[in-house]
Order: sequence, then C-alpha cells, then structure tokens
Amino acid sequence: MLRTGLMLAALFAVTPAFAAVKTQVVEYKYAETTLKGFLAYDDAIKEKRPGVLVIHEWWGLDDYAKMRAEMLAKLGYVAFCPDMYGEGKMTEHPKEAKEMSDATRKNVKVWQGRATAGLKTLADLPQVDSTKIAAIGYCFGGSTALQLAYTGADLKAVVTFHAALPGPTDAEAKAIKAKILVNHGGDDFFIPAAAIDAFKAKLQGAKVPMEFVSYPGAFHSFTVKGAEKRDIKGMAYNADADEKSWAAMQKLLKEVFAK
Repeated sequence: MLRTGLMLAALFAVTPAFAAVKTQVVEYKYAETTLKGFLAYDDAIKEKRPGVLVIHEWWGLDDYAKMRAEMLAKLGYVAFCPDMYGEGKMTEHPKEAKEMSDATRKNVKVWQGRATAGLKTLADLPQVDSTKIAAIGYCFGGSTALQLAYTGADLKAVVTFHAALPGPTDAEAKAIKAKILVNHGGDDFFIPAAAIDAFKAKLQGAKVPMEFVSYPGAFHSFTVKGAEKRDIKGMAYNADADEKSWAAMQKLLKEVFAK
C-alpha cells in the first residue's frame, strides 16, 4: 500500500496542471456609460499572446458572443467581448434589438468610441501582446469591427460574419491598417448588392487588402445554431458556411500574428 501511494504521489508531482479557460466580467467606461465586457483566456499560458476582440450581434452581449470568445481562448488567444450598449444590456426581442442597435449606429462617434474603449481594455490586459490584436464580429458586431478599423485602429485583421457593410469615407478607407476578411451569406437578402459593391469599391480604391467570401446557399446569421428559431425570415444556420468561415478566420489570424 505504501509503495502504491508513493507511486501515485510521484505521478501527480510530474503531471502538469490541465489548462483551463478562465472567464470574467470586466467593467470599463466610455464617456459616462459603464460597460460590462466579457474576458476569456487560457491561464496555463504565461507569456503574452495575441488578443481578439469579439463583438456581439444586435441582441447584445449574450451567450453566443461569449461562446465564440471561449473558442478563441482554447486556440491560445485572449478574447474580449466589448459591451456596445452599456450595463450589459441584451434582449431576445427583435424590436428591442433593432432599437438598441439603431441608437448606437445613429451616432457614429459613440459607435466608434465604444468600440475603441473595448479595444483599449483588451490591449491593456497583462496577458496581451498589444502589437498583435484583431477584431471579429457577427452581424451588428461585424459592422462595428469595420467601424473600428475606419478609425485607423492598430488592428492586424478584421473578420466579419454575416455583417452589414457600412461604407467608409475616403479618409476612413485610407486609415485602415487591418487586413479585412468578409464572410457573407450568398443568399443573405438583408445586405443589398449595392451596399456590397460600394463597400468593395471604397476598400479597393484605398488599396486595403481584403478577401470577400460568399457562401452559396447561406442566409443571414449562418454561423448561429438555431437562428431559424428566431422566426425571422431570412435567418438560418448553415453548418458548412459556419465551419468554413471559422477556418478562414483562423487562417488569417495565424498569418497576421506570425509576422
């Protein structure tokens, strides 16, 4: 019995602790608004590592955005979901979601300012290599990631998933430092073709490195399992597009962070 106990003790002494993704709510401010973001990282990694801003859909900072942040943390990144509405507000109702997102979008200074505050919060974390940060976003969050890029933010990459594509001004397009990856649903009728063409023309005119990927048969919210249960025509999950767009994002992040 003693011999067995000694063997077990020796085994545990040389076995490293299992890595664990740690999560926590992080409060910060923009102007007078208190924002409640969500942080995820692997605490077994001791050195500084790249950070990824994960910006929520128009529903607010819900479990979906948090799940994506945890997925990124398992890949070795520090992931931070900024709160774009304040006080962690979220909803399940499309009417309320539209009201909250419209209120944010109508004031571009506030829209960009809250995104910038989230970026600074991520960059200032002790776990983060502030020279290697990207921003990704879903729907409203993808549009927000683009707005952040338009400020000239020091981002290595911006990745959007089924996002509206707000067109930058000429000056904003020239200010973009990030490589852009747009993951778009080929059957997403929420995003007008004219808006897509105008967006592409602005970025191409400013010589911004961009990849636009359209997934055939994919509707809006194609990365969100159960999206069709929202009972909104034109929203549906597409497993193939979800898998391929996530892989495309990983490829780009590895590329830009390796430099």
